[in-house]
Amino acid sequence: MIRLFKHYVSHAVLLLGLLDFALLLLAGEAGWVLRLWQIGTDVDPVRRLPHLLIFAAVVQLAMTGVGVYGVDALRSMRIATARLVVAVSLGVILLSLVFFLLPAFTFWRSNLLYAMMFALFGLFVMRLLVGRLLGSEGFKRRVLVLGAGPRAARVEALSRRPGAGFAVAGFVSMNEGPTAVAAVNRADIVSLSDHVVSLNVSEVLLALEERRNALPLADLLRIKTTGVDVREISSFIERETGRVDLDSLNPSWLIFSDGFSAGRRISSVAKRLFDVSVSAAILILFGPVILFTALLVKLESKGPAFFRQRRIGLYGQSFEILKLRSMREDAEVGGKAVWAQKDDPRVTRIGSVIRKLRIDELPQAWTVLKGEMSFVGPRPERPQFVADLEARLPYYAERHVVKPGITGWAQINFPYGASVEDARQKLEYDLYYAKNYTPFLDLLILLQTVRVVLWPEGAR
Repeated sequence: MIRLFKHYVSHAVLLLGLLDFALLLLAGEAGWVLRLWQIGTDVDPVRRLPHLLIFAAVVQLAMTGVGVYGVDALRSMRIATARLVVAVSLGVILLSLVFFLLPAFTFWRSNLLYAMMFALFGLFVMRLLVGRLLGSEGFKRRVLVLGAGPRAARVEALSRRPGAGFAVAGFVSMNEGPTAVAAVNRADIVSLSDHVVSLNVSEVLLALEERRNALPLADLLRIKTTGVDVREISSFIERETGRVDLDSLNPSWLIFSDGFSAGRRISSVAKRLFDVSVSAAILILFGPVILFTALLVKLESKGPAFFRQRRIGLYGQSFEILKLRSMREDAEVGGKAVWAQKDDPRVTRIGSVIRKLRIDELPQAWTVLKGEMSFVGPRPERPQFVADLEARLPYYAERHVVKPGITGWAQINFPYGASVEDARQKLEYDLYYAKNYTPFLDLLILLQTVRVVLWPEGAR
């Protein structure tokens, strides 16, 4: 994997993205050439280069947003084809907006039609030709695992996941106790560094249950100086899964690892400017939708159209969120907090629709405008839940070091959150976001939110 702005991207996805961008440039150029040939004229290729770059960038953003580069789309041509069609359609809409704002860089309508046809065909063929190759063993890193206990077994399970970017070359038992995987005993290996070379390993992973009297410092130093990466299991799982693993986490790793940088002040200013401008635009543009939906909510069931509730935000401070009401007024008897459920019977008919379309979230733009929330961040929880979860889950309070958001890394990766165990898994994603926040990660989350809206995976 390669790290871009603190976020890991697999080499296979990065390569496919670069190939797609080049193909989109060629498709845009082919659309121009075909139309110019039809009308018997010509335009200097250099003059249309900005048009082609905008075309390729906008379509690729749409592809990222609808999940074209997700594991499921990379493994299934059926899913990939469906998402490519949606991405190209969304690209046409976005390009129409760009051309309206920047008419100097517009495509002719016929050019755009031809370019989109070429692009859709080329992207489909690209996945037929290289799809299987990108998921092959040749693109996976070979990892040697030092350890043979439960942690090593977890690594083996990760390697079997669809879309895993690594393959386990072997396990080495370091005499640390009972084994959970088939492993070679360290005592039977003359030179660990030579063993690494013989297996053609690119990374050595420490998955020891107990480091005392088991950490082979001399071997690790020799391995490291030969150019092989040595990684600790918490960092490895963070990279491979996009979450901070609570089972292997210790305070020293959080303290000494890269993350929670104080150098994000400039990024925070940019984020606030984005929040203010976009929330104001949403309230203006979608104001009629909010009011019309509020009328429907009011007509269907008794109670206020808007729903206010106390939540915990930045540094544990409480605030009120504002949403369109999607449940019955008596959803919580006596004000007692109750976890939301899948197919929750308390949800009204209108509420079910606006939840799936995320319309109930639109009034939260006012909370963002006030500065109590951001568009991207951990989902704010109720005070009763926070008190309970802080007592049950380690490091839960650390998710409050960033401003809560309407969408977030946990929401696009683990949409359900109806129990303490669900909250634990979402916490792992929230800690990853808090630790690795950059504007790049925010942009990626905003784009991926489009996928969640188009293919609701647990809207509540």
